[in-house]
Amino acid sequence: MDILNLIGRTGELFALDIKENEEELTRKVKTSSFLVIGGAGSIGQAVVKEIFARNPVKLHVVDISENNMVELVRDIRSSLGYIDGDFRTFAVDAGSPEFYALVSAEGPYDYVLNLSALKHVRSEKDPYTLMRMVQVNILNTLKTRDLSAAGSGKKYFCVSTDKAANPVNMMGASKRIMEMFLLRTKSPLPVSTARFANVAFSDGSLLHGFNQRILKRQPIAAPKDVRRYFVTPRESGQLCLASTLLGSHGEIFFPKLDEGLNLITFAEIAERYLEARGFEAFPCESEEEARGRGEELIGQKKWPCYFFNSDTTGEKPFEEFYTPDEQIDLKRFFALGVVKSEEQGSIETLDAFLKDIETLRNQGTWSRNNLIDLFNRTIPNFNHLETGKFLDGRM
Repeated sequence: MDILNLIGRTGELFALDIKENEEELTRKVKTSSFLVIGGAGSIGQAVVKEIFARNPVKLHVVDISENNMVELVRDIRSSLGYIDGDFRTFAVDAGSPEFYALVSAEGPYDYVLNLSALKHVRSEKDPYTLMRMVQVNILNTLKTRDLSAAGSGKKYFCVSTDKAANPVNMMGASKRIMEMFLLRTKSPLPVSTARFANVAFSDGSLLHGFNQRILKRQPIAAPKDVRRYFVTPRESGQLCLASTLLGSHGEIFFPKLDEGLNLITFAEIAERYLEARGFEAFPCESEEEARGRGEELIGQKKWPCYFFNSDTTGEKPFEEFYTPDEQIDLKRFFALGVVKSEEQGSIETLDAFLKDIETLRNQGTWSRNNLIDLFNRTIPNFNHLETGKFLDGRM
């Protein structure tokens, strides 16, 4: 299936930038060692393949998903083969004692790339998953950054999100706080990051869900009023690698997408997706109708769809990669934009955040409102969009 056609583009976004900087990228990879944390996720796998293809001295991959790690190795062996350097994978948790033992025994690493994250807006529906989001997206970032700095590395990269720009949900806000820590707190290790568009067909995404619905002969549901930018999995890997190897300390890379050409609704993609699979999208009036008419419609080469207006918590109707008060460089690259290093948030505010999180965890119980209030105190003008409804309440 042609992903570029589905997302409304005719060519790869970063092709010119990669070609222009290939010599530098290859030189740095071939002479360096890499640790990729969260390397078995969709973006992580794309990053690992970009590094592997340039023959690094050492490439170690860490992820808690044993099954995804197996598929990563099979994919690499079946497409790229082998390298001269040390390529190994480790099914351990980035915050565990096993992880620290691994880094101590197998390091140091020149470049550490942290792709681990709780990335779903739906993860804020309960206080327990929300606290884990704080742990993974913020606290583990600081721990792995400090561990990398202690190993005298050259660079630490951590993935962010477009939802960190003017966040309206807790996932985006957690990544914004992560950015604030990385930009404000002192570290001898240079740090860069990247804000993403949606990665087409990444694990757990709505487009990935389309594949699952087809396999299970189930109806497709998608919002018709939410417009998104999309990048391909390969482009996500290129964006991370470019930020890691070409970015200066504190810089945030993002894709320069054209609103007129690239913004597209999920409902529009669903229609294109079904057409590519030989079906006509058949809009239904309700979830019940879509579930009930599946076999009837599919036999007619029509696929039951429920397209709706979004009304769930934290769902932003459009994407943006930077805010008006951020300094932007749009001239350095063809298709990569850069948010320049700029300290935001005070040390006192960030210290208070850590102390308040520690207090809540030590109590052994906390509420969503406790965490929302804390985020409101930490991020200036945080506009949390609360509707009382969550994506798990939809088909």
